[in-house]
Amino acid sequence: MLFRDSGHGDRVGEFRGVVGPYWSLRPLGGGVEWEAEPEWVQALTPAERLSAENALRNLRSSRGGV
Repeated sequence: MLFRDSGHGDRVGEFRGVVGPYWSLRPLGGGVEWEAEPEWVQALTPAERLSAENALRNLRSSRGGV
């Protein structure tokens, strides 16, 4: 599931698990996970999720990925 972390500049990430009092999120296109405070995290709406997934597809396409 995808979430927006308002505590880190509205970064969007995929939920990876719980680490102590924090949630672990990973950027949509991969990369280094970060820890987010649950009170600053919100699930993306269906429209936000679609927009984030399209942005990722466009990025991959521009880099020659599939």
